[in-house]
Amino acid sequence: MRFPLLLLLAYLLGSLSGSLILGRLRGIDIRTQGSGNAGGTNALRTQGWRFALGVVLIDVGKGVLAALLALHLADRSLALPPFAQALAAGYAATLGHLYPLYFGFRGGKGGATLAGVVGALLPLALAPLFALWLLMLGATGYVGLSTVTAGLALPLAAWLAPPGERLAFAIFGTAAGLLVLWAHRGNLRRLRAGTESRFDRARILGRRRQRARS
Repeated sequence: MRFPLLLLLAYLLGSLSGSLILGRLRGIDIRTQGSGNAGGTNALRTQGWRFALGVVLIDVGKGVLAALLALHLADRSLALPPFAQALAAGYAATLGHLYPLYFGFRGGKGGATLAGVVGALLPLALAPLFALWLLMLGATGYVGLSTVTAGLALPLAAWLAPPGERLAFAIFGTAAGLLVLWAHRGNLRRLRAGTESRFDRARILGRRRQRARS
């Protein structure tokens, strides 16, 4: 029974949404502001960088905590290795972030929590994935598109895992990438319609190309 309990604990940890907890301390519900999303990007746009930093620290930290707790408390009697159990717990924590039990099942989009899981269990993959995220952000200015791109690249990061753990991470990466894609479906619709908000200050590469053409 330990493994199901670990998944439940991870989900409950994931349900501790940083923006909603800090928002309650400030007397606001961030889901009524900006894009209506309970994530770091909307926190930055509507509440400023200090608030957003706190949100990101909480949302990354719960991914780290869920993964490491599951790795430490894994059920060794199962055929499923501890690393795979920890990945499953990290996925459960991400689901908790998207659909938090304590906040009416309306949460964020999971990017920061997934980053915490990957950083805890496969830290070698974090730098290239973050570099890809930054590259897309600098080229386009779209945070959602950058997160989707990094999420869909997660299965490729399995090659950085030890051989015995690659299959588990590839399965996790595929499932996590699809979850990120689902969570950002609204962003992709707005991109196609040309109405998606863009961080122009982050669009360094795109601005340089425009200057070069002019």
